[in-house]
Amino acid sequence: MDTSYPRGEHLPMTARDSEPSSVTVIPMGASRPPRDHLVWSVFNTLYLNLCCLGFLALAYSIKARDQKVAGDLEAAQRFGSKAKCYNILATVWTLLLPLLLLALVVTGALHLSRLAQGSMSYFSVKFNEVDDD
Repeated sequence: MDTSYPRGEHLPMTARDSEPSSVTVIPMGASRPPRDHLVWSVFNTLYLNLCCLGFLALAYSIKARDQKVAGDLEAAQRFGSKAKCYNILATVWTLLLPLLLLALVVTGALHLSRLAQGSMSYFSVKFNEVDDD
């Protein structure tokens, strides 16, 4: 059974019909309310609060929820969008900085190991024949 087709007694208009007998309106569903990203903001505030970006996201999420409750969906959409941007920034910064530090530590350790290998060859140089004893 195909449920996507509009139900009704209305038949498609043919060439001899000048006007359809009835008009079928297809409801597209109610528009979704704007998202406020409150749970993500609380998580970022508690765990990923680098440079207070999580706190800013939480503030805009609360503003978005207040505007949604008040019925101003346009303002709720704006505040929700700002909250989403701050949440993305907080998440990216918090995940990017430790990865960057890890990369620096690994490259530093590799560089130090190469320096250590070079210095070990310095100590294996024989200066005199007497050094063999």
